[in-house]
Amino acid sequence: MKLIPSEKIMSLNLSNLTRRAALALSGAVLAGMLSTAAFAENTKIKVGIMGGEDEAVWAVAAEQAKAKGLDLELAVFNDYTQPNEALQNGEVDANAFQHQPYLDAQIAAHGYTISQVGLTAVWPIGLYSKKYHSVAELPDGAIVGIPNDPANAGRALNVLASQGLIKLRDGAGILATAADVTENPKNLEIKELDAGVVGRAIEDLDAAVVNTDWALKSGLVPETDRIAQEAVKDNPYNNFIAVKTDRKDEAWVKELVASYQNDAVKTEFDKVYKGTGISAW
Repeated sequence: MKLIPSEKIMSLNLSNLTRRAALALSGAVLAGMLSTAAFAENTKIKVGIMGGEDEAVWAVAAEQAKAKGLDLELAVFNDYTQPNEALQNGEVDANAFQHQPYLDAQIAAHGYTISQVGLTAVWPIGLYSKKYHSVAELPDGAIVGIPNDPANAGRALNVLASQGLIKLRDGAGILATAADVTENPKNLEIKELDAGVVGRAIEDLDAAVVNTDWALKSGLVPETDRIAQEAVKDNPYNNFIAVKTDRKDEAWVKELVASYQNDAVKTEFDKVYKGTGISAW
């Protein structure tokens, strides 16, 4: 029986180990390449957005997404209650149309399991008037329209409070209601209307607190018709991309956010919204 020196045995073992390691590494690299290729070719994502100016902005985001392996399909809605319902039911993979106070109210009402994953923009809500040029000019008993949905009604009331037109109960917060008004020195008549209607009713009102997107659709011009605006800094009403909570860590989510948060999309956003909206990322 021929004996093999121990150093040669060690050399053979190391050689075998090296070959096995190389095979394992090449297998891992190949698997990663196949996984990346599959991601690049097969990831189709449906995103729910509101109809209007955002369609042009998200069309640019869809182009950006192609390079990241995403094939975006835009589902356009015309009712604010629909995108979250569609997301919860799996009819869309993500949506982008809301701020956190609105989502919180929707979760409380419907039990949705939805989370924000990336900021998009903010539209500072404003107080508009066709009859008066300043807050100080508003007369006693002025009729002031505000949106009637819980999140935006509270937002509107806080704008009025910030201008000294009313005072709200301590702790009323961002979801304040008309019942939280403790002082109303000008005896304002606060009229609650649908968010899409309040701007269009401006001729029948002395003033109205209108979301910026609806203000544009109503023909209101910030430079001439807006007499007050909420603060931009630390604004709790930043809009965002949202997904089902149990999907927020999936790989495509990060790529979707990056498809929106870039200079190409910002350029289109600024063009479409003409400075009334501000990128929040």
